[in-house]
Amino acid sequence: MNTTDNLNLAESYYNAMLAKDFDKMAGYLHDNVHFIGPLAEMQGKDAVVAAAKNFGEILQDIQIRSRFSSDTKIMFAYDMVVPAPIGKFRAAVLMEFMDGLISKIELFYDASPFQGKKSEIFDNSRGS
Repeated sequence: MNTTDNLNLAESYYNAMLAKDFDKMAGYLHDNVHFIGPLAEMQGKDAVVAAAKNFGEILQDIQIRSRFSSDTKIMFAYDMVVPAPIGKFRAAVLMEFMDGLISKIELFYDASPFQGKKSEIFDNSRGS
């Protein structure tokens, strides 16, 4: 895969999340995907999809502002929109790809507005 393919794959992953099509979203993930974020770190497709389902309950929009790629990595700068009082917040993601699938997701954002929702998003027993 080339860097354009990786950018398109990453954007398709976020579009599936926004559409709440979690089966399609899971299809973009490597079975042993590694997720690192300000609120949690996890390994494996099932854990990442479960967290995405929980986050998807409040996600309203994703607006990608910039895209960069190099070899097997991409980086997006984007805005995510969730209900008030948080609203729109800026974030970035660094993704790595292996075998044409997302193998690592590292998120960067100010997590302080989400501290109260941490257990709701990363509790794997919810939304399954």
